[in-house]
Amino acid sequence: MIRFRPHHFLCALGFEGKGYSDRFTANMHEIVVTRLRAPGGDATEISVTAHTDAICAPCPKRRGRLCVDQGKIARLDRAHGTALDLAAGEVITWGQAQDRMARLVPDDLDRICAGCRWLEMGMCKAALARLRQSRTVMDTPSLDRDAAPEVRATEASRADRGFGSDLTP
Repeated sequence: MIRFRPHHFLCALGFEGKGYSDRFTANMHEIVVTRLRAPGGDATEISVTAHTDAICAPCPKRRGRLCVDQGKIARLDRAHGTALDLAAGEVITWGQAQDRMARLVPDDLDRICAGCRWLEMGMCKAALARLRQSRTVMDTPSLDRDAAPEVRATEASRADRGFGSDLTP
């Protein structure tokens, strides 16, 4: 089983061999290419965590269970947790995660990934567009923009999902 914090689901989807350091990139490659994208990778179980995870392990910005950019990371995790309906402690497969990601439209990432340095490179939007095409998801409306008011209210009520504090130890 792999441990992921919420924002790493879309990071894994958009991974194209770039990272913060050689060790980080090699680790990301091992997780994403060797496990998740390998035959049978859709069945890989992922435990959702509110702390550093398998991808964070060799990151030069990691400080124990936190990040030097913890405020930004906590905001990303909250946004991704809400958008993908993830909760800390939940276990899902990579295939189930892809189904949840496929419900998003690429332009949703402008909101969900705001502040991420990788967003401007377009890798994640392109990967999401490919995923949606491969899963034959038509232009379903984004929950945030187009959902009925009661759906948006439910989404807002679950916004924390276990990722509420910028300084969660």
